[in-house]
Amino acid sequence: MRISIAFKIFLIVLALLALMATVAAVTTREADRVAGRLDRVVETYIPAYAALARADVRSLEQALALRRLVIGDLAGVGDDAARTQLRAQFDAKAAEKEQELATARRLLAAEIASAEPLADVATVARLDALVEFIEQQRDAYNDQVAAMLDRLESGDRPALVSELDRLEVFRDDLNQRLEEARSGMRTLLRTATAETQSEQRRVTQISIVVTVLAAMLGVTLAAIMTLALIRPVKRLVAGTHAVEAGTLDIEIPVTSSDEIGGLTTAFNHMVKELRAKARIRDTFGKYVDPRIVAGLIDRPELAPEGERRIMTVFFCDMKNFTALGEHLTPKNLVALTNRYLTVMSQPLQEQGGIIDKYIGDAIMGYWGPPFTEDHVQAERACLAALDVVGRLPAFVAELPELTGLRRGLPDVGLRIGIATGAVLVGNIGSEIMKSYTVLGGTVNLASRLERANKHYGTAILISEATAATVDAAVELREIDIIVAVGKLEPERIFEVMARKDMLDERARDLRRHYRDALVAYRRRDWPTARASLTAALAIAPGDGPSQALLIHVDWWTTNPPPPDWAGQWTLTEK
Repeated sequence: MRISIAFKIFLIVLALLALMATVAAVTTREADRVAGRLDRVVETYIPAYAALARADVRSLEQALALRRLVIGDLAGVGDDAARTQLRAQFDAKAAEKEQELATARRLLAAEIASAEPLADVATVARLDALVEFIEQQRDAYNDQVAAMLDRLESGDRPALVSELDRLEVFRDDLNQRLEEARSGMRTLLRTATAETQSEQRRVTQISIVVTVLAAMLGVTLAAIMTLALIRPVKRLVAGTHAVEAGTLDIEIPVTSSDEIGGLTTAFNHMVKELRAKARIRDTFGKYVDPRIVAGLIDRPELAPEGERRIMTVFFCDMKNFTALGEHLTPKNLVALTNRYLTVMSQPLQEQGGIIDKYIGDAIMGYWGPPFTEDHVQAERACLAALDVVGRLPAFVAELPELTGLRRGLPDVGLRIGIATGAVLVGNIGSEIMKSYTVLGGTVNLASRLERANKHYGTAILISEATAATVDAAVELREIDIIVAVGKLEPERIFEVMARKDMLDERARDLRRHYRDALVAYRRRDWPTARASLTAALAIAPGDGPSQALLIHVDWWTTNPPPPDWAGQWTLTEK
């Protein structure tokens, strides 16, 4: 059954209220008990003690009235009215004493009959018996008083003295018993009061203990419920941080059926989807650039059906790859190709390029929005080309191990063509299969420039549009103006020689002599062009551009160009 967080919180509040009600009930019940005991003390013990005390006082007052009556008669100073008044006073005090004793007995009887007496019932019963005995001696005492008054009226003084002595002894005994009853009642009152105070302290302690236990139980219950709510939240937070850090092999256990449990289930589904997407990226990233895969999965806006953009296209091919492959077994050829493509692809990725495809041993890549900022795309392509060429010696050193050939390896080199311009970019293909790629004249031009390296003996040739934005990053040498196969307009081409400020003095002299030859060449000054090219070859005898341009000079010397010739050379190979 699904229990919501709101209902769980309600249960916590309800439990705390139940604990508070329990504490209040226990405290109230115990307080009522103490109040009942206090009522008993106030309504029974104190009145009983007061009644016995007043009975004692009335006994003394009765004795005083009797003494005054006897003294008056013996002295002969009293009259009948006085004697009548004193006798009435004596009788009144006797009646009051009896009334007080009756009150004390009634209260003691009520305590004996109580279901929960404050004092020991046996003690109370003995005290009640003592008061009863005092009451029972009333007639005997009255008889002795009457006998004493008769002796007083008859004037029989010896008999009067004897009666007075007996009466004093009897009255002292009653007074002693009354004092004993009053003292016993006082002891009961003190005992009841002490026990009531003790009970009151016990109730206070019980109230404190019950309150503390209830508070501890409430805090424990609230803590358990809070932890039950917080623990899955903390797991979710930790899982979120883990996913944020790239860890997708996690699954949070679902420990509740409330909203947090639903959120945990949704989180696990999300991570599962992310793992699936990660597997797609990892799998297809080996066939298609991961950024394109990410665009296809997460950002469809990066994969339009096709739009025109300014991009920089890169083509790279291995020199003499076919000749090298003829000497290899299929297994060694696959190992060689995979190693070559791995080594030469890394600089493109490091410079933010997109590897579009592998065509045999050729690599096609491109730079441009949204993968590379527009103002650095050509620069990144040229730097990647220099890095590719820079990794060639290390790759060549691996060839004996890769091919199993220790001798007879053909000369291996690289040819790279780079062009910048408008292309059609997007998901291009059929309804069955599509590829995110670039098409257009710029792509063809980059491919032709890669082939043109063969004619000019160069490694990296770039178009004029590419050269226009990379001068601050690399050292360039203008090579020629060509008309590529399939092109009508001539294209000024440049060689990427090195990173900026990385040319030595010899390379600078070579570039200067070549530039002088190119200027003379374009104004049809063949002797000057030949002399400058000869100087360039003296510095670098194997310089391919100088050798190629010298061939052009020889050709135009024997075959003069037309009047509208602007220095271009038409390539005949794709």
